[in-house]
Amino acid sequence: MGRISVSCLFPASWHFSLSPAVLPRLVLPSFRQLLWFGLMAALLGLVYLLLVAGKGQNIRIGEDKHYHRHLARVTDVEATDTSNPNLNYGVVVDCGSSGSRVFVYTWPRHNGNPHDLLDIRQMRDQHRKPVVMKIKPGISEYATTPGKASDYMYPLLSFAAEHVPKAKHQETPLYILCTAGMRVLPESQQEALLEDLRTDIPVNFNFLFSDSHVEVISGKQEGVYAWIGINFVLGRFNHVEDDREAVVEVQVPGGDQQETLVRRRTAGVLDMGGVSTQIAYEVPKTVSFASPQQEEVAKNLLAEFNLGCDAHRTEHVYRVYVSTFLGFGGNAARQRYEQNLVSSTHLQNHRLLGQHRGGSADSPLLDPCLPADLQDEVGPPGQRLHLRGTGDFDRCRLLLQPFLNRTNETSTSLNGVYQAPIDFSNSQFYGFSEFYYCTEDVLRMGGDYNSTKYASAAKDYCATQWRTLKERFDRGLYASHADLHRLKYQCFKSAWVYEVFHSGFSFPAAYDNLKTALLVYDKEVQWTLGAILYRTRFLPLRDIQQESLKGSHSHWHPGFTFMNNHYLFLACFLVVVLSILLYLLRLRRIHRRAGLNRGASAQWLEQGLVSPNLAINL
Repeated sequence: MGRISVSCLFPASWHFSLSPAVLPRLVLPSFRQLLWFGLMAALLGLVYLLLVAGKGQNIRIGEDKHYHRHLARVTDVEATDTSNPNLNYGVVVDCGSSGSRVFVYTWPRHNGNPHDLLDIRQMRDQHRKPVVMKIKPGISEYATTPGKASDYMYPLLSFAAEHVPKAKHQETPLYILCTAGMRVLPESQQEALLEDLRTDIPVNFNFLFSDSHVEVISGKQEGVYAWIGINFVLGRFNHVEDDREAVVEVQVPGGDQQETLVRRRTAGVLDMGGVSTQIAYEVPKTVSFASPQQEEVAKNLLAEFNLGCDAHRTEHVYRVYVSTFLGFGGNAARQRYEQNLVSSTHLQNHRLLGQHRGGSADSPLLDPCLPADLQDEVGPPGQRLHLRGTGDFDRCRLLLQPFLNRTNETSTSLNGVYQAPIDFSNSQFYGFSEFYYCTEDVLRMGGDYNSTKYASAAKDYCATQWRTLKERFDRGLYASHADLHRLKYQCFKSAWVYEVFHSGFSFPAAYDNLKTALLVYDKEVQWTLGAILYRTRFLPLRDIQQESLKGSHSHWHPGFTFMNNHYLFLACFLVVVLSILLYLLRLRRIHRRAGLNRGASAQWLEQGLVSPNLAINL
């Protein structure tokens, strides 16, 4: 019998040989013990992987998942890997009043955990630039020629089709969402434009597109989408336990028995443009109403929705208050203010015969909302009014309060509109557009808002002589995009923002949790991000169900590669051990038979007996 050689190449190369003479002494006395030892070692290895390695990996994932996903969104500037077959794509077209923009978004396959949302990011091209394209004018310009709507949209969709891999077109959802420009059109014209898009787009493009994917969204929907997008980028929908983050107690909407959850606090949004002002924030507690009429109004301002991939789960159910105030933007408020000055002064001049205040530069009307000694003209031709600024910030605030149209009713804000209660002691707000421009462009106070410091800086600016302000402007002391128009009306807008925030929305003067910002983590956050997240929220459920059918556990999925590698090694190790043991068992049986035969022959020789077989042959 030859030598027995055993070798293994993993995890480390090793080799040994056993001779038949040594084998019985090595194996026979302790074979059963060796077999049990091998099985116990394999069992202990499996227990280690399950209870130690697997648990440790999941703990690390649990601790770091929020940080790494949050960091990925913040520093997401790498080009999108279009060769990755596991990436999904989505296209959203924002049809605004002045133009339309197309955004392409991408996200990896859902991790299988129903507690997590899709990790949606804006697609970036090979130059690491966001995949965005804008065209002018707005689609509402084709209201009288609706047959041209699809031709108008063609360049945007062609641009998106070039960036989304062709193999992914059929599964890439396309949404065309129209906003303010389309809302002002008659319903018949809206429908004619939309019908042309529904009919022609599927002929030219192979995106996942249905009739419900193109619509005119309301201001309420737009506000909700903006709120979703900002809180998603801030990471407020990741409900992991983290002592560093503020939490809020939430009564989940729906059902007679209100379920209470404690989860991460979301951020409210304040946005003041040139024409309108908008506010959106979560209402965590159940709201009570003063009257049935107020309840009916509130239904149009409160949006309840589920962002989770499973409609039966409640951890991502939100109740958000959204209200848009047309005519309360910075420029629109100034126009209303000037119109009031012209009409009131004209009426007063008629009453006081022989006096024409504001009729010429020599007898200007004094305006506390303009910087000191600034000369300005307002009003239509024939009723021009000459103004000279006095730069009185406090006086300007008092003059602007009537333009808020507040009422004496409780729970109301601008224009007497119902406002859901805000827990000022446990809330956070972000202020965008004019809230940021007013604090940063000239006053250089963007970021954390402090009403006392802001009012003091605004008061100093208003009281400064106009020629001094222009000298500072010429020396480049203000923001690079600040212009003379900003300098002229900074005093007015500073007072308007202050009054809207504190008198209109009733934020206390000591409120210190407002951040004014232009970007969120150096990114311009569009409402389209919230739209794609909301409209694709149920897509992961299909993947989760498929994983469930395979017997996978969702909480193991993040460590899938790690665990599978160790299972593979363990399986190989068990196969090798069992093969060795079975081979040794076979050798043991062969050796026992050979020993018995040699023992019988030796006994016959010693006794001088002849084998029975030999006797017969003879």
